[in-house]
Amino acid sequence: MFRSIATALLLLALPAGAAPAADWSDIEGRIQYAWFTEDLRGLRAVLGNLPRGDADDALRAYYQGFGQYRIALLTQARDRDAARRAAEACADRLGQSIEARRDFADAIALHAACLRLVAALKPWKLPLLGPRSSAQFERAVALAPDNPRVLLLGAAAGDGPARAIATLGKAIAAFEAERQGVASLPAWGAPEAYLELARREFERGDATAARAALERALLLAPQFEAAKRLLASLTAN
Repeated sequence: MFRSIATALLLLALPAGAAPAADWSDIEGRIQYAWFTEDLRGLRAVLGNLPRGDADDALRAYYQGFGQYRIALLTQARDRDAARRAAEACADRLGQSIEARRDFADAIALHAACLRLVAALKPWKLPLLGPRSSAQFERAVALAPDNPRVLLLGAAAGDGPARAIATLGKAIAAFEAERQGVASLPAWGAPEAYLELARREFERGDATAARAALERALLLAPQFEAAKRLLASLTAN
């Protein structure tokens, strides 16, 4: 509701004959749907049809990078070359987003995640990219310590289970708080936070907590294939 109100206000504020800005909320939703359903072709199609132009440079580069991040995650187990290309494209695009908006904590945290992914796919780059990624995460946290995506990406960076679970708890609380406010962008991440929490709970042997987190993830994103698989695995055991 808040998102539709904000969109209506934006349209009213435009000068006569002006075109509205790109609907980044819709674009984010399509990227997320393709990610949840693991539709690699659909994801690439969304990126191929991103609007062009000089306006909204920070968000345009952000969503280009975000889409490439999703491609890298979907392909890393089956096509490492494609995953490497996507991860490097992600890092490049997020770097452009940060150049356009230096205080964009979401972009800085995602840039750090992309650098970490490049290092995982190209281990010989770890000595260079590892410290850069850590520095970027620290910068994002300093800028926005309560940003839920900053917390989520930081928790997924490799902390031990107990610390990661604590950080994910903070991220989930931040996502819930964000949902109560006026819609803003980026807005993705809550289902992923519950999935990551489920994985961490499962790692430490708490299948009940893991199942509860997965059920919450699927309530938010019923088409989330990765959450479905993990829940099926827990149920089978």
